[in-house]
Parts: sequence; C-alpha cells; structure tokens
Amino acid sequence: MAAARSLPGTPDLPTLHAKLQGLLRFLRGALPISSAHTVDFYTESLWQELVDLNPDGVLAALREAAAAAEEAGPREEGSGFIDLPQVFCETSQKLMSAEAFALAAKHYSVQSLGLCTPFEQLLTALRVNKEQRPGENVKAIKFMNTKKSHEVQAMSELICSIADYYGLKQIIDVGSGKGYLSSFLSLKYGLNVYGIDSSNTNTHGAKERNRKLKKHWNLYHAQTRGDAHGPALKMPEEKEVQKKVKCKGDFESALKNTLLTQDLSADVLPEFSKSAGSVIRQRQGNLHAQPLETALSLMDILPVDAFEPTLSQVHNTEMSEVRKQRRKVTSKPSDSSIYSPLTSFITADSELHDIVKDLEDCLVVGLHTCGDLAPNTLRIFASKSEVKGVCSVGCCYHLLSEEFEDQHKEYAQEIWGFPMCRYLKEERWCCGRNARMSACLALERVAVGQGLPTESLFYRAVLQNIIKDYYGITKCDRHVGKIYSKCSSFLDYVRMSLKKLGLDESKVSEEIIMDYYEKYKPRMNELEAFNMLKVVLAPCIETLILLDRLCYLKEQEDVAWSALVKLFDPVQSPRCYALIALKKQR
Repeated sequence: MAAARSLPGTPDLPTLHAKLQGLLRFLRGALPISSAHTVDFYTESLWQELVDLNPDGVLAALREAAAAAEEAGPREEGSGFIDLPQVFCETSQKLMSAEAFALAAKHYSVQSLGLCTPFEQLLTALRVNKEQRPGENVKAIKFMNTKKSHEVQAMSELICSIADYYGLKQIIDVGSGKGYLSSFLSLKYGLNVYGIDSSNTNTHGAKERNRKLKKHWNLYHAQTRGDAHGPALKMPEEKEVQKKVKCKGDFESALKNTLLTQDLSADVLPEFSKSAGSVIRQRQGNLHAQPLETALSLMDILPVDAFEPTLSQVHNTEMSEVRKQRRKVTSKPSDSSIYSPLTSFITADSELHDIVKDLEDCLVVGLHTCGDLAPNTLRIFASKSEVKGVCSVGCCYHLLSEEFEDQHKEYAQEIWGFPMCRYLKEERWCCGRNARMSACLALERVAVGQGLPTESLFYRAVLQNIIKDYYGITKCDRHVGKIYSKCSSFLDYVRMSLKKLGLDESKVSEEIIMDYYEKYKPRMNELEAFNMLKVVLAPCIETLILLDRLCYLKEQEDVAWSALVKLFDPVQSPRCYALIALKKQR
C-alpha cells in the first residue's frame, strides 16, 4: 500500500472534538424541537411551548434563508456566524429567531464544518498507477434503476479504488440485501465478493438476481463485441416502468401516505427515486415524493427479471453463446471474480472466519446499512485483523440503540449503536428516538420542491386531540396505519382510524368531528412551520451521528487514515455520506 500520508489530509481528533463541542451547545437548545412528536402537536401545545414566533413569519424566514444559501453556495467554515443567545431565549428557552436558527443549523452541517474529504480528490489519490480493469467503462444504469445505479456506481468505483490501493481482492458486503452492489463489484471490477445478509429470503433472491444479471451482463458484452456502435440493452424508460406497476391504487397509496417520521403509522419510511416520483406525479398532481430514507425503489416492486431482454430481442445463437459462457464461469470455483450471497446475522462480535471459510485480507463495505449494523461494521473493522479497510454508508438512524436513552432499562446491553466515541460517552449524550427519526428527513429534497405531507400530519394530530378528549387516551400504542390515502375527507379519516384502533365510534358524532376540524384548521400553519424547523435541524442531528463515528475511527490506534466523504447526490440519496478508514500496514 502506498503511504497513508499520500491520501488527502483530514481533521484530527482534537479538531473534531472542538466541532463536537460547538454542535452540542447548539443542539442543547434545539433538541426539544427535533424530539417533539408531531402526533402530539396540538395535545401538548408544542408551538406555544417551544416557539415564540408567528408561524407564517417562521415559514417566510426559512424559505428566505434557503434561497439565500442556494444563491450564495456552500458557506465557508465559521463565516458570518452569530451568537447562540440570538437563537433561543435564555430564560424561556423558546426559539426567538428563525433567521438565527437557520444560520446556526447551516453552520453545523457536515459541509459547513469542513468535515468532508472531496470525493474526486480521494479518487485521484487512490488511483496512483492504477490500470483500468476490463469492463470498467460499463455504466450501472444499464442494469438497474436510476437511484440504485447512482449509488452503486459511485460506491463501487470508490471500493475498487480502495481495494487496488491496498492490494485487496476480497470484499465483504454486510447487509448486502438484494445484492446489487455485490453483483456489480464482482461483474464489473472482478472482485471476490461475499454478500452477508440476515434475511434468507434476501440471500435466495440475491442468488437468483445475480444469475439473471450475469446473463444480462454477458449478453450486453456479446452485443457490444459484435457491434461497437449498436444499441445497448438498458432499463425500460418511464413509460415501460408505468406498465410494470400494475397495482396503481396500492402503490399510490403506499407512496402518498408515507408520512413524516412522527406519524404513528410508520417506523420505516421509504425513499423513492426521482424516476418513481415523476411517474406518480404524472398520475396524481398533488402527490410529492417523500423526503425520507430506507430504500423502496421501482426495482423492489418489479419482478426480478424485469430488466432482462425479451426473447424477441435476443437471437438464439446469442443466447446459446451466453449460456456457454455462463457454464464456463460457474464451472470454475477458483475464479476470483465471484459473488457469494451468505445468510448470517452480523453483530460487533461476529467472527468472520465462521461465516466466510476462505477469509483473507479484505475490505468490509456496507451500502445503507440500517440502524446498529452501520456502527457494528466499523467495530468489526477495528477489531478484526483480516479487515484492512472499511467503506460504510449508514441509514435508518431511528433504529439505532442509544446507551443513555433510557436510564431505567430492564435489560443489559454492552454494545450500543450510539454513541461510539469516548467524547460523547463521557458527555452521556442522548438524542432520543424522535430526534434520530427526524434526522432521516431530507432537507435537500424539500428544498427542490418535494414537500412535506402537511395535511396528513394535520389529520393525525387533530385525531389525537379527539382521542384524548373523548376516550381519555393520552398515548396511543396502536398505529393508525396508512389510512390517509384511502379517505376522501377528515370525517372519513377519523371514522376509519377509530375503527382500526378499536374505539367506539358512537362517542363522537359527525358534528363533533367537524367542529374539531374547523377549530384547528386555522392553526395548520403552525404544524407546517414546526415541521420545517425539524427539517432544517435534521442535518445537524445527522452531523452528530456521523461525527461520533468519525471520532471513533480516529480513536483507533491501528487506523492509519479515516475520512468522511460525500458520495451521492443528496436529492437522489439523502443518506449520502460514507465513512472510510484504512489500517496501518504492518
């Protein structure tokens, strides 16, 4: 491996601690907003308790700040920042300036704090004397949907560069899911990849998908060899995709009624690709793509062979040649360019030797690993001598376990998802599930017009008032579910919700229900403004989680180099940051 010092410089641990200190100072005042539950917005008078401003003024200030930030471009570290007392009142702790709030939140984002190593700069440093691999010019877009292609292509390029830099041939893909990244690393870059997923269904599906992908891949190369200028096989265009989505009502309902994090109906919130959003917007003008994460793409609802050519597109001779080529590949177990899906539940204590029998010096990777799997991936890297490097992109922050979230836990747990670093452990810092959940919001998506589902959130918050006043239930343990998209009015929504919750509908008449609606409708702007405050704050919560992980890597004595890299376009993939680290060469 080339000397680690030839890689780009990154902030050292004392510098990161200083940034953490400032971020925590801001979050101590802002966390109550992020931790508040939208369902309880009216029952607990959250606007009056936490904000001392006019809601319309807050919305106008946040929009103006967003427009100014977009026009000015990335803010230089520390430039134009204002003192924290201007954000929150020192006595009441209420928000007293939306403008100052927006500036502070912008200042404490990953980009403004100067935490990121530029992606292209890193690739350039890794590619010293690198020779192009066969098939490296093939684009992922030919084999998967736009969003997944964007993620897989960028991450596989980085992984291959790291592997070449360190001289590694084996890749361990933890939380490999459907195997898109693993298959691509194997087929395009000739790496030996083990994809490990806890779901046997995913493993079986990945095997079948990889078989079909190999078939498609070989056919593509056969065509390009036969006619360098001929048409390449691609994913269907949006019109074809629309034909594949046969359950229009069910799919639109799932998309339209995926609410903000605080809707009790959803714990895991889907993120749709831009192409999916555009298809649905063509069908229903008032429907917006949701600004939240956990991948549910068109590939997930299409059959696994949706991207394969039809028989009319393929000559029998070509198909015969592809089958012969595939038989040759599968008959060589010693081939270093293979992808092997495995089923195993990965923890920080997992012994890779027990899972991968021919384990050698390797690189551990993870693309959108959920909850504790992301920090556990970093712990595996730190503790296993065979793992020489790590490249991890996490997601689903609401599924993280927190060491200091509940001081009266009835069970003991030694390893927690958050915090990881010594600094935050000493602070005994706790975000709480609601704050971690709101960290999954996507400010960049909202900024480009993919707005929040305000009316559905408003319905749920007013329903909670009815439940509290007429049924005496202050905290509802049962979820209402995806009801909003199935209802034609607020009255319909309440009736369906009460029935699903098993509550006596006769207690509230139609007149009572509509009285609640008319009473709170003028205050819908409060809810919209409050949710926008949460969206603006979301990058700060994510920054805290990423900083915690980066500090953990910097604390490891065996780590030669570690960095945070913005890998994806945040509009397409809101969870766009990768944590990368390499061990010292012995």
